[in-house]
Amino acid sequence: MNGGDEVVAASADPSLPLEWRFSQVFGERSAGEEVQEVCVSSAVDIISAIEFDHSGDHLATGDRGGRVVLFERSDTNNDNSNGARRDLEETDYPMRHPEFCYKTEFQSHDPEFDYLKSLEIEEKINEIKWCQTANGALFLLSTNDKTIKLWKVQDKKIKKIADMNLDPSRTVGNGTIASSSNSNITSSCLVNGGVAEVNNSLPPRGISSLRLPVVTSHESSPVARCRRVYAHAHDYHINSISNNSDGETFISADDLRINLWNLEISNQSFNIVDVKPVKMEDLSEVITSAEFHPTHCNMLAYSSSKGSIRLIDMRQSALCDSHSKLFVEPEVAGPKSFFTEIIASVSDIKFAKEGRYLLSRDYMTLKLWDINMDSGPVATFQVHEYLKPKLCDLYENDSIFDKFECCMSGNGLRAATGSYSNLFRVFGVSPGSTETSTLEASRNPMRRHVPIPSRPSRALSSITRVVSRGTESPGVDGNSNALDYSTKLLHLAWHPSENSIACAAANSLYMYYA
Repeated sequence: MNGGDEVVAASADPSLPLEWRFSQVFGERSAGEEVQEVCVSSAVDIISAIEFDHSGDHLATGDRGGRVVLFERSDTNNDNSNGARRDLEETDYPMRHPEFCYKTEFQSHDPEFDYLKSLEIEEKINEIKWCQTANGALFLLSTNDKTIKLWKVQDKKIKKIADMNLDPSRTVGNGTIASSSNSNITSSCLVNGGVAEVNNSLPPRGISSLRLPVVTSHESSPVARCRRVYAHAHDYHINSISNNSDGETFISADDLRINLWNLEISNQSFNIVDVKPVKMEDLSEVITSAEFHPTHCNMLAYSSSKGSIRLIDMRQSALCDSHSKLFVEPEVAGPKSFFTEIIASVSDIKFAKEGRYLLSRDYMTLKLWDINMDSGPVATFQVHEYLKPKLCDLYENDSIFDKFECCMSGNGLRAATGSYSNLFRVFGVSPGSTETSTLEASRNPMRRHVPIPSRPSRALSSITRVVSRGTESPGVDGNSNALDYSTKLLHLAWHPSENSIACAAANSLYMYYA
């Protein structure tokens, strides 16, 4: 499972290009095993959500079968016997790449049926968000298309009864001795009404001492319990949930509305954004993603299918019909095709850790926005520009509607997103950076990687820089003939404090470090 016990020292300059290495894999398919991609509804093991907690010590994944699997970091569990040795190792090697082990799993959602609308509700987990820990317990939110649940996961010690000095062969079903103080012969009724004699007499010399049962605690085991169910608040499919920095509230967004919840109140929510028109035929755009600002509890951003991102301030009004800022890329002069608006739809947005920058992903590009500058993105990264001639084919097989996620490193210097053929791209987003990596979700991530030389002739503006790195790469299926549209890497997450990425390739969870 592990990619070796190699220990890597931290880089002195965090802006230097990273060399990615394989770390771990969970649920890897064998050579002859196939995931049922043809019949998507039966591929319940395919991962549909990934999320690190705020400390980076726990990782949660959700799948199409409604299950949530938790992983726990194993390389930070210091015991007393190895404490001195580990201290010496950390003196020589300041950073050890994170290693995770399986912790527990539980069934979060089950398939349901809405009888009023004659609609089947899938159990697939759309998103997972970690909440603040309390009293050593882990809390997380998970959602499918209609229902959000708050889960508490806590280690419970297993209690067992110590052995007693009684003969097990002389006990009956529930473990108690069937005896009588008045007689040594006890009658037990048979099915047909007959009576059988059972000898429950004591030993000839009696019992010298009776050892009373003692309850002892053994190893602990994690137990998941559902604490809250937030239901019946969305008429359309929930596409995202996001925790607030105040630790008390969260939002849930569907195609037309965003609701604000209190974690302690499950039967009431407040509608803060509503883009539903009076007449549905006037509908021109839908909400695709929403996220709270990481530090300002009154601010949140949401994206739309028209490629715009709106930043709203909840202090302005109870119903946030107007936005504080609108982020949209300036229109390019020239003819527009049938696919222009489709590929402009934003599938995911993520705030940087400090909240200054916002990352967005549409079908073709990854964009970095400065929330203080709404004139346009500060950087645009081409993810798979070579697919433009294939848009008709992508539309025919519905691949053009795939929703790719994006993520940013904890220091805000890099961003990552997925592509087809189980590839994912890592870009350096700091000013002047030309870092670009293309990796494959496999045990050999650099197998398809071909270094792309920088172009010094293309000047980078200090304010706006359009980065076209990765547009021409023959080693990454540049001709688009060998691309496998059925193997797509949609979900990935970056460790909050280290250069470690977890990504999902079908039912396999791959982890890499640099």
